[in-house]
Amino acid sequence: MVKLLSLEELKARGIPFSRQYIRTLIKRGEFPKPVKVGRSRNAWPETEIEAYMRSRVEQRDANA
Repeated sequence: MVKLLSLEELKARGIPFSRQYIRTLIKRGEFPKPVKVGRSRNAWPETEIEAYMRSRVEQRDANA
């Protein structure tokens, strides 16, 4: 079963971005696209957010 994370849950996991900045990152292809879970609610698959966070750490380490 896929666990979906709300914007609030993203923030609780250390992703401090605003809704608008997340939209900008999505348009650039730099952040996972959300899943529509209601008329005006989006959520992100937990596995995709974990992969995003790992890639950020790997990117940091590669640039060190």
